[in-house]
Amino acid sequence: MKTLTELIDVHDPGWALVQEWLNAASNPYEVLAKEEGNAEQALLQLQVTTRSPLGALVYETGGLLIDDGWLRILGSGSARLARDPMSWTQTATEAGSFGALLIADDASGGFFALNGGGLGEDIGNVYYFAPDALAWEGLEVGYSAFVEWALCGDLALFYQTVRWPNWREEVRTLGGEQVYAFFPFLWTEPELSVNERKRTVTPIEAQWRLAQELAGSHPES
Repeated sequence: MKTLTELIDVHDPGWALVQEWLNAASNPYEVLAKEEGNAEQALLQLQVTTRSPLGALVYETGGLLIDDGWLRILGSGSARLARDPMSWTQTATEAGSFGALLIADDASGGFFALNGGGLGEDIGNVYYFAPDALAWEGLEVGYSAFVEWALCGDLALFYQTVRWPNWREEVRTLGGEQVYAFFPFLWTEPELSVNERKRTVTPIEAQWRLAQELAGSHPES
């Protein structure tokens, strides 16, 4: 276990690079303020130095809310986004069995994970658990490119099948520990648009566990 002094890189901090992406962002975002004690604990658990964008984002922020909170990138936690990557991964999965780190999620019940070997051979790349496919899909990018895409990429295109009219107004009131559950489920009845499905607000942990349970019995998983 590295100490906090070993993990905090004051000479070449990755936060400078993250700030460049924030300054160039084309998608609306909010940086959640960190709480010092949470930031230190989250970094110690993560064991990644602040020279990396992942370590820097966890240590310097409580998290990022992008597109009015539709997409949430985990930092060290805050009142509005109470999870950090390591603690959330340990809560959501059986410790040591997942082989990936949960780093972000979205309002439609999608989850982003950094592959540690449990999702494929491309260790270090980001995967997306698509709620309309019940499967992990490799995005063929690492963490840095993922964060830059989240801030500057075409989120409307990526989420076109799971967004509805006036979604932005609704999502602004959604908590960081909540997502939308859809019925019929998004992976069923493909002829139905998302606007034709009933949606309810549900705790993110409940949605994660249901999705993983159903994915285990899904014929295409």
